[in-house]
Amino acid sequence: MTSLSRREFLKLASAVAALPATRIAARESGVLVNDIHAQINPTRVRAIVQPRSQAELIAAVRRARRSGGKLSLCGGRHSMGGQQFGTGTTLLDLRSMNDVLHFDRQRGIVEVESGIEWPKLINYLVDRGSWAIAQKQTGADALTIGGALASNVHGRGLTMKPIVSDIESFTLIDSEGRAIRCSREENIDRFRLAVGGYGLFGVVSSVSLRLVPRRKLRRVVEVRDVDDIISRFDDRIRSGFTYGDFQFAIDPQSDEFLRHGVFSCYQPVDDSNAIPNGQKELSGEDWNNLLVLAHINKAEAFKRYASYYLSTSGQIYWSDVQQLGYYVGGYHAALDRAMHAPEATEIITEVYVPRPQLAAFMHELADDFRRNQVNLIYGTVRLIQRDDETFLAWAKQPYACIVLNLHMIHTPEGIQATADTLRRMIDLAAARGGSFYLTYHRFATARQLDACYPQFRSFLALKRQYDPSELFSSDWYEHHKRLMQSA
Repeated sequence: MTSLSRREFLKLASAVAALPATRIAARESGVLVNDIHAQINPTRVRAIVQPRSQAELIAAVRRARRSGGKLSLCGGRHSMGGQQFGTGTTLLDLRSMNDVLHFDRQRGIVEVESGIEWPKLINYLVDRGSWAIAQKQTGADALTIGGALASNVHGRGLTMKPIVSDIESFTLIDSEGRAIRCSREENIDRFRLAVGGYGLFGVVSSVSLRLVPRRKLRRVVEVRDVDDIISRFDDRIRSGFTYGDFQFAIDPQSDEFLRHGVFSCYQPVDDSNAIPNGQKELSGEDWNNLLVLAHINKAEAFKRYASYYLSTSGQIYWSDVQQLGYYVGGYHAALDRAMHAPEATEIITEVYVPRPQLAAFMHELADDFRRNQVNLIYGTVRLIQRDDETFLAWAKQPYACIVLNLHMIHTPEGIQATADTLRRMIDLAAARGGSFYLTYHRFATARQLDACYPQFRSFLALKRQYDPSELFSSDWYEHHKRLMQSA
């Protein structure tokens, strides 16, 4: 553990705040692109095209088809497995397609272009009152709705399925440049494949989302132990709580490691409850300080984080706004320089286990992390309900979702060590009837893919059936095609 004086600590935190995006700006110049967070997918694309309408999008698809080229698709660039980039492809950056197309106030359905990001949609709905999004990814906000569909994401809902359950319909531009409406009633096979299909079955131009009534929620916070956390989740659900998670301790030197955690849940209250001015919240400086501490003094990071959250128990939030977060892209470049450390980032990973298996899995994972000196920066447990609608479903039963941010040094040895850790995690989860999320990396072996996604080979075959020329491609797709062919 690194020991710093208060002056050194403040200098380090200031460096992180002042230089948030240097590395990303350098890597995004020209046609060299990369993912935002882990930054392990530097990819040279042929060109970047930014369509501004469905007509321009269709034209780009037809142009690529005529020329024999290939297309890759991106939104917020937060996927870490290479799903949004393809070497030598034309990259369609959809973020200029960011308008709200139609809002049905009676039914609570909003149609948006696929490149719209969550904050713009939330602000649009707030200005019109009464309706809100049901869920979004947490931890970052500059993420597109099209990307959420392609990865079939989830949030902190206590009784929710992945986002497929919030999708009413969408318009898909296929490999022939045709606009196809997909829903549970129309082209359902394409619906099932495209949601969670990582852009391989066409490019989504617009999405109709099912909304929920906008509610005020009261946050209730405790520090709990993982051994009883599933029963505590069950208690909260029975009491009507709608959102929540369990953010656990990250110091491997402590007996609390992956055991004790901040258990925060949100209960609907009458909307007449006022949200007072001056409610406690973490500032950007506070988040930067916690980020630094998570790297140099993990015990203190958890202590401060838990103390803050406990102090906010009882505060009132709107159901949509409480899902927004604080994220600084490229923070690690400044952190590495300030600490005189080798180039590094964090990589997110997510594994799933049946809920009764959670405590035993976490104890086993703690032993593995200690034994292999895994550097954990952040971790949380959430719940998910079974997804019975998508072809490449990851939520095959009501799972506990374990989400972790792991420190990864950008050397061959550091990346290999991270890959080994991620594979061990998959094996530990699979041994307990669990699985893993495909979005965050492509380090899984063919054996692990066959075990956790037995439909994966059929998924690849259907890709070639619907897109015989493989117009829509990515490094993620090419990697897995080779991997499964060689196994």
